Amino acid sequence: MPDWLSVILLGIIEGVTEFLPISSTGHLLIPQTLGWLPTKSDLFNVVIQSGAVLAVLAVFSQRVGHMARTLHSPETRDYLGKLAAAFAITGAGGLVIKLLDIKLPETVTPVALATLIGGFIILILERLYRGKNGAVEITWAVVVAVAVAQLLAAIFPGLSRSGSSIMMAMAFGIARPAATEFSFLLGIPTLMAAGALQIYSEVSENGAAGEDWGMIALGTLVSALSAFVVVKWLIRFVQSHTFNGFAIYRIILGSGLLIYAASAMR
Repeated sequence: MPDWLSVILLGIIEGVTEFLPISSTGHLLIPQTLGWLPTKSDLFNVVIQSGAVLAVLAVFSQRVGHMARTLHSPETRDYLGKLAAAFAITGAGGLVIKLLDIKLPETVTPVALATLIGGFIILILERLYRGKNGAVEITWAVVVAVAVAQLLAAIFPGLSRSGSSIMMAMAFGIARPAATEFSFLLGIPTLMAAGALQIYSEVSENGAAGEDWGMIALGTLVSALSAFVVVKWLIRFVQSHTFNGFAIYRIILGSGLLIYAASAMR
């Protein structure tokens, strides 16, 4: 398979899965660890996630513009302050993860387990959430909880950054649309910072020659385009649907991958 085609496929996988509660990192790693697509570096897998940020900015352009025009408003400053605090906690935890040299898994089993467990967690939380309207205002307890959820997703690929943060906010009583918006907007600085840090680390440690930056740029562009379609769809979807369908998909996928991994070891 030509390298450019595998990069396009990975970009589509990233863009489609980044904001769905099914883990983009896990879906990027699965075809690479199973040998279906060429293995890419951690730099590639992290940086193309930044492309999805462009999709969020495009879809939420009116919301972002409104906040920019109402910076004098206490409500806007409070919301931006909570986004900044959640990002700061996530950033500090991310640096600790980096110092501990925690790497993405090279086998499919950890991803499969996180995918499977995450599916059951979604079903449980949806069961508890049933019949509740939820609050609109993001509390400081939610800020901390969402940041922790993002860090757990970074440590255990397969949990899903967006899925973990949305479900964590809902577990604290936040309405599904408000939880989704906060998760998506928080993803803007989170994914951009993760990509920038990975680029800086790679360049400072190994120089820029070891990576095909053209292919990284292609994957990032494809990720942005496919994520735009998914984000627009998901914003409408969460108004009247649960995440149970995604949970069932995760359980089936995680179980199938565990069976595959077990049979491959024989």
